[in-house]
Amino acid sequence: MAGAGGGYGELLRAPHALRLLVGTLVGRLPNGTGPIAIMVFTRAEGGSYTLAAGLSAVYGLGNAIGQPLLGRAVDLYGQPRVQLPAVVVSALGMVLLVASGIDPLPLAYAGVAVAGLFTPPLEGGLRALWPSVLPRQDQVHRAYALDAVAQEIMFTVGPLLITLLVALWSPAAALLVVNALGVLGALSVVVAKPSRAWRSAPREAHWLGALRSPGLLALLGSFFFVGLALGSITVAAYAYAEDAGREAVYGWLMAALGLGALVGGTLYGARQWAGSAERRLLVLVALLAVCYLPLVLTPGTAAMTALAALSGVFLAPVLACAFVVVDRQAPRGTVTEAFSWLVTTFGVGAAGGSAAAGPMVEWSGTPAGFAVAGAGGFAALLVLLATVRVLAAPAASATVVAVPDGAAAENDRIGAVEPGFSERHQA
Repeated sequence: MAGAGGGYGELLRAPHALRLLVGTLVGRLPNGTGPIAIMVFTRAEGGSYTLAAGLSAVYGLGNAIGQPLLGRAVDLYGQPRVQLPAVVVSALGMVLLVASGIDPLPLAYAGVAVAGLFTPPLEGGLRALWPSVLPRQDQVHRAYALDAVAQEIMFTVGPLLITLLVALWSPAAALLVVNALGVLGALSVVVAKPSRAWRSAPREAHWLGALRSPGLLALLGSFFFVGLALGSITVAAYAYAEDAGREAVYGWLMAALGLGALVGGTLYGARQWAGSAERRLLVLVALLAVCYLPLVLTPGTAAMTALAALSGVFLAPVLACAFVVVDRQAPRGTVTEAFSWLVTTFGVGAAGGSAAAGPMVEWSGTPAGFAVAGAGGFAALLVLLATVRVLAAPAASATVVAVPDGAAAENDRIGAVEPGFSERHQA
């Protein structure tokens, strides 16, 4: 651990590294806390669970659609010309939601749709910048792991921040403050020298792109249901908090889930893993599905918080392992696109889970909302079991691309040791 700590210290002492990491995390706060903040605001305005879930779903769908489109725009036009306008427009979408409330509904839906659609792809942008900031490949891999740990901290602290802002001011103020912070974080990143100098590497073109890989399609099918499970927990956890008579419990449950993911991702990334990543993913998804089941019991607050943490433990390892599988399954020259599709599919699944859990809670109670998560986990496992032979035959992986001086090297993962980094939604 001392060596790892020294390695992280070395990374953070590199020029621009700490600024880029912190700026990206702060810039992603609106995205990381968006569904929670929308849920709290809608309920405070007198909206139903179904409406709150619907608004969160629209936000998630907008995010899922916008991320690959904005990512491609970044490749074409550079980071500052895309990231900064996008974060400003996204924040204005949330301002529209706060100004209009939930009446009239079309304005509320328009606000969350704009906010989601224009969420800047800061996460992918940071990974593109690391090779231009850090001189050695081993440092880049360690930066991925550091990035993952920092993100899990954000997903732990984010819900608590929303809870604090609601307690001190109001749900509307919480939405406005986190989006203002998001603009400042993105601004800090895009005016930094590495972001201004970065240019995308050339990519191989095909009308189907990464989607011509059967293995990748199988993985996307599974991760739709992983996203569905996580999205349903967001709604069911709020219902549990209201049943308990303390809305602050919602923040604690979501923070516990993030803490579980932080612990799981840290332990998973602390060692190198032998054997097939596809087979390991199958085991991890099975464990994830099993850990979702106890949530249906909805015990007392302390026990439920522990169960929420347990439900997050295998999420980060599942996602980290999935990124290794993407490397193996993506056709040559399409790794970046393949990652974007995974994030998009996960986001669509999360939006679907939010939309499904709302009516389930209203019709059958809070345990039914958590049952959606368990069903999603096992559906993800069934997809992997049904496509195990497809996944066992990976496509040609990414190639090392020659790029001009100052450009970031993309699709450079051949022979790389699995870094063990984790992603969330969000991605």
